[in-house]
Amino acid sequence: MTQSVADHVLRRLSQWGVTEIFGYPGDSVNGLVAQMAQTPDAPRFVQSRHEEMSAFEAVGYAKFGGRLGVCMATGGPGAVHLLNGLYDAKLDHVPVLSIVGQASRTAIGGAYQQEIDLHSLFKDVSSAFLETVNVPQQLPNVLDRAVRTALSERAPTTVIIPADVQEMDYAPPEHAFKHVPSSAPDRVVGGGSTLPPESELERAAEVIDAGERVAILVGQGARGAADEVLALADATGAGIAKALLGKDVLSDDLPQVTGAIGLLGTRPSWELMRNCDTLLIVGSNLPYTQFLPPFGRRAVEIDIDPRYIGMRYPTEVNLVGDAASTLRALTARLSPPDERRRERRNWRSTVEENVLRWWSVLDAQAEVPADPVNPMLAVRELSSRLPSNAVVTADSGSVTNWYARLLKMGEDNRGSLSGTLATMGCAVPYAIGAKFAAPTRPVVALVGDGAMQMNGLMELLTARRYQDLWGDPRLVVCVLHNNDLNQVTWELRAMGGSPKTPYSQDLPDMSYAAFAESVGLVGITVKRPEEMGPAWDRALAAQGPVVIDVHCDGDVPPIPPQAEREQVTDTLRALLSGDPDRAGVAARGLATKIQEYLPHDR
Repeated sequence: MTQSVADHVLRRLSQWGVTEIFGYPGDSVNGLVAQMAQTPDAPRFVQSRHEEMSAFEAVGYAKFGGRLGVCMATGGPGAVHLLNGLYDAKLDHVPVLSIVGQASRTAIGGAYQQEIDLHSLFKDVSSAFLETVNVPQQLPNVLDRAVRTALSERAPTTVIIPADVQEMDYAPPEHAFKHVPSSAPDRVVGGGSTLPPESELERAAEVIDAGERVAILVGQGARGAADEVLALADATGAGIAKALLGKDVLSDDLPQVTGAIGLLGTRPSWELMRNCDTLLIVGSNLPYTQFLPPFGRRAVEIDIDPRYIGMRYPTEVNLVGDAASTLRALTARLSPPDERRRERRNWRSTVEENVLRWWSVLDAQAEVPADPVNPMLAVRELSSRLPSNAVVTADSGSVTNWYARLLKMGEDNRGSLSGTLATMGCAVPYAIGAKFAAPTRPVVALVGDGAMQMNGLMELLTARRYQDLWGDPRLVVCVLHNNDLNQVTWELRAMGGSPKTPYSQDLPDMSYAAFAESVGLVGITVKRPEEMGPAWDRALAAQGPVVIDVHCDGDVPPIPPQAEREQVTDTLRALLSGDPDRAGVAARGLATKIQEYLPHDR
């Protein structure tokens, strides 16, 4: 019995462990879509409302499932729509395979409907691997290389399959000249222990041994090495800051963890970097060098990828290796404690005192009266209720500030966002991808109303459609509703000295709770601070997707841990230039900032 190319592709993906393909149907993938109903154990087709959402869902699936995400789209417009999600995967180093249709080979070059130059379109985003299957004998090699490359390089790859090729009879490569075979799929690509040279480990140990005020910065590359990070921190008395993509690497309940770093970071992280004499970077590509220590401090970096090491700070020693085994080897080479370690104990005590006070400051800031609800309160109230195994996704915008600073990640929590591309509209599709990757875990998406209007509303239909497949059906979408593209508004004020421009920043008002109810989900509206906690209680106890519509105050400022003089000057100039919200901004800004200087119970 003959096998079609489409059947072979689906079976091969199943052998690779692929269980879901996030996509949207269209002419040039009809062969693959139709074959899914005929191929036993074919991956499930998860239909999004838009191909961009398919790509984001594949990214969320890969981020929270720790395995390959797969998306599919027709050629032409469908392929174009995939790009934003695939760039998100590329910049955050996430393994995603995109399968894209193309016009039949007989039509290519004839200005045919939906025919575009897909190699030119994908050559940057899928630079790790991009190929078109022109004859069946190119399979399974092309597909296998795309999967292996995506997993080993943690990057998006693309396989283009013209419509007529999908329907051809599959013929494997022969034992012949110019035919390329492929070995069977393997579930483990990469992995294992990768250690730097002994001489470099010794040099790094000397640098860290000499430090009395050690700071550690962890990124997503330290995930899976939490015990090793803590062991080195305990041996050196170090404090630990977290890049945004590394927010879930360590629990925020640990006293030496200072929280996020950078523009969206915490004051203890800023103090840690400002006052340390030695820096250890583990698996982070944080771009904001100005929030790292002043140049001249001694520094060591650990990263698995030599292409990205040593490019954010002038490090003295660079260790190319996986985080866990390299940290174990490094810690084993540190000198035993001596009397000089008293300085390190004092340093650790200072770090812990700063952290303890900062959480008190954040509690006080979240309680600052606002009109009608302080957005910080929404995230603070979630922190105390977050289930131990919950996944949290955050969108780009002012909501990112509150996720970064106020959300306390527990040891078993996972969280992520579009870290490097910082694209809007990812949180809801990320959450859906997370539900397929981890169907027994509750998922929370923190979204601004701009991102919700951009991408989130229609994807609620996708959540409703597939909720019965999830062992734990809880998916809570919390919308911070202020009718303003708030992060851009603050950037205009603080970085350009421009007052808010309502014609570009104001959003059309709507009820997100009512919309949720109109499509058969639960909607909860919050208009008073005292309603916030009960809203989370109700949502987290629900047996299905819920939207919490929080009417919050856009005048609460996302104040950085250390405002530059230019930022303060520009903000004041913007307010004095006729900003329509200047009275609220001044009142809420002063009330929020002053909490850092008032005494608080610890």
